[in-house]
Order: sequence, then structure tokens, then C-alpha cells
Amino acid sequence: DLGVSATPVREAMLDLAREGLVEPVRNKGFRITEVSERDLDQYTELRTLIEVPTVGRITRTAARERLEELRPVAQEIVARAREHDLIGYLEADRRFHLALLGLSGNERLVETVGDLRKRSRLYGLTGLDEAGLLVSSAEEHVELLDLMIAGDARGAESCMRRHLGHVRSLWAEGRDGPADA
Repeated sequence: DLGVSATPVREAMLDLAREGLVEPVRNKGFRITEVSERDLDQYTELRTLIEVPTVGRITRTAARERLEELRPVAQEIVARAREHDLIGYLEADRRFHLALLGLSGNERLVETVGDLRKRSRLYGLTGLDEAGLLVSSAEEHVELLDLMIAGDARGAESCMRRHLGHVRSLWAEGRDGPADA
């Protein structure tokens, strides 16, 4: 229907399987990998162990101008949440977090968090958006950036810990299956 041959589709599906996003089903094809509450807790714990101290270190070492360069992306996250643009929200959120962590200079750290983000896909995003909870989560990005630019490493670490915990609790509240986006 889309004019794409089976070989690139199969290769793409195998790439998704290698990333753990889908699993092959013998004689049927593929299905989306289920992510359990325990999985989400473990991914959140890993992200907290990595991102909280990294945000503190970046706050103490990064040039304020470099941090300020992230402001348009933080504002875009809020705008996309207000516009109910879930795909735009997810993309801007990914860019913000990975660019922020990129200021650490550790490419493996960024790669690892990127992988954890893929594996923990946001659940219940549509429901959260409809309940108006997505905007408050989006605004935490601007708050984090403000704390970092002010040089408040402890405040930034606390905000990041709260943000990750908030996102995890939102997943639990909105657990209605994978995000439509």
C-alpha cells in the first residue's frame, strides 16, 4: 500500500526488536513489547541515578550561555503540551533531555539515557494531556533550566529528581497502553 518493499520493513522491524521495542512472534510477525510497572520503576531508577548527579555537575561546570541555548527547546515543550501536540511534545522533550545531558561531554551517558527513554516510552500520554497534567510536567523543564542558569546545583538536582518521579507517577496514573504518539 505504501510502495515499500518487504525487505526494508523487515530490517526496520528487526532493528526495533534489537532495541527491545517489539518482539518477534513465530509465524505471525511482531508485537509491541509489554513494559511492566516493574520495568518502568527500574528505568526511572536508572535515569535518576544517571541524570540527577549529571544535572548537578553540569550546573556547576557548564557555561550559562550554553544552558541558555536550551531555553527555546524548553519553551517548545510547554507550547507543544498546551497545543496538545503529543508527537511534537515527545520530540522536543527528547531533544531537551539529550542536549542537556550532552553538555556533560559524555556521549555514552547520552546514548544510555536515550536508550532508557526509548524503552520506557511514555504511557497514558493521551489521558494525561486530556486531564491537563502534561502542561505542568512540561513546565518543569523551564524550572530546571532556570535553576541551572542561576547556578543552583542542589535545586537543579532536586527539580530533576522531582521531574523524573513526577513523570513516573504520571505513567502509573495514565496507564492505558502505549502513547498514541
